[in-house]
Amino acid sequence: MNTNTATVPRHLGLILDGNRRWAKEHGLPIYEGHKAGYRNMEAILDAAMDRGVECVSVYAFSTENWSRSADEVKQLMRLFLWIFKHELGNLKRHGVRVQVIGNKVRLGKALLKAIHTAEVETKGNTRGTLLFCLDYGGQQEIVEAMKQLVASGVDASELTVERITEQMQSEGVPPADLIIRTSGEQRLSNFMLWQAAYSEFMFTPTKWPDFSVAELNSMLDTYAQRHRRFGK
Repeated sequence: MNTNTATVPRHLGLILDGNRRWAKEHGLPIYEGHKAGYRNMEAILDAAMDRGVECVSVYAFSTENWSRSADEVKQLMRLFLWIFKHELGNLKRHGVRVQVIGNKVRLGKALLKAIHTAEVETKGNTRGTLLFCLDYGGQQEIVEAMKQLVASGVDASELTVERITEQMQSEGVPPADLIIRTSGEQRLSNFMLWQAAYSEFMFTPTKWPDFSVAELNSMLDTYAQRHRRFGK
């Protein structure tokens, strides 16, 4: 496998679509689809980092997802709590650093505590970063960055791409080189809008729980053949 860093995305963004449809196709409760989606995320994360990807961001729960049924939202929050509490040891063993970005205002105290613990205890891990986008929206991230700049007294004439980037929640994370969306939809849905300025995009009809390491590797091989000009 080609692991030349010039042909491997530093930052891989994943829009994990299709968990609910997968569950319905298999005659399972929606919650089981989300659980299957997380189990697959572990395998894909490991494979991506084996290929040399430094950061994998996952669109786990958008600001718009609060409009889903109260029962599904409750089950998802319970799943997130389980991940940050019970999967932390596994992530630490694999050398993965955990970072979480998003609003967080509506997340429960127990989940916020578990997130804080996961971020603190994995801060020194160097194999790669799992950027968990939870209660996240790309537009909201940009708006919050601008509000902070205005509040700090920055004049409009002083605004630059670099200055705004420094205020983003994802500050320190490289731009998204490749974004993959599963389950057939072909749109960003408010994911990583600032970071996706020069992203490559790949889409697949495969539902997220069925998205395989083989399909990931095929996409990474395709990415390695693309000539990225960045407008030049």
